Amino acid sequence: MKILVCISHVPDTTSKINFTDNDAEFDKNGVQFVINPYDEFCLTRAMWFKEKQGATVTVVNVGGAETEPTLRKALAIGADDAIRINVAATDGFLVAKELAAVVKAGSYDLVLAGKESADYNGQMVPGMLAAFVDYNFINGCVDLEIDGTSVAAKREIDGGNETVSTSLPLVIGGQKGIVEEKDLRIPNMRGIMMARKKPMQVVEGTGVVAATNNISFEKLAPKGAVKLIAADNLDALIDLLHNEAKVI
Repeated sequence: MKILVCISHVPDTTSKINFTDNDAEFDKNGVQFVINPYDEFCLTRAMWFKEKQGATVTVVNVGGAETEPTLRKALAIGADDAIRINVAATDGFLVAKELAAVVKAGSYDLVLAGKESADYNGQMVPGMLAAFVDYNFINGCVDLEIDGTSVAAKREIDGGNETVSTSLPLVIGGQKGIVEEKDLRIPNMRGIMMARKKPMQVVEGTGVVAATNNISFEKLAPKGAVKLIAADNLDALIDLLHNEAKVI
């Protein structure tokens, strides 16, 4: 089984976010980038298929040379090889189209991607990718088992989980549950050293034009100061909830 894991290069959620050029560009200075957490869950599941079923695992990213350390980390975790599509990841449509070209060229059986990226939270790429390559698609996947070409999976829905069956080839939009946080792997020294020797192919984009563009970014308004009300002053509390917070 040939597995392709899509890796997004995203800011660590503890990083302080700023914008430049009149709030039209994200300021990357001083920002630590990591593997998108949803993608890391998927990569860990792919490693299980590699170890238990002899699958081969390729990781792919759409982005410039600055994303290569993130791909190298994925290789250190255990992926066999990596592909970097040398295009700025400006919107979900462009990313899905560029990934589709790689999927078609590699004839992958299973494509694993996080259901969304932690920076834009668009939840667009896996579904569009499946449509572009005409693969079966399961989003919000929290459990995945494969026997030959038969697939049994669970996906999260409102109020619970839904069990579904389908077949390869397949695109998965995965999340926590496909593996648990305790199952995530930290690269060891041997993995890091081996990652330096594993192949990383750089391919040029297919010339896809982004369907959207960013006009400006805006930070959330800072939260107001906390107002403390004495425990015995219920009238003041009710007045604030009714007239200021407007929740009663």
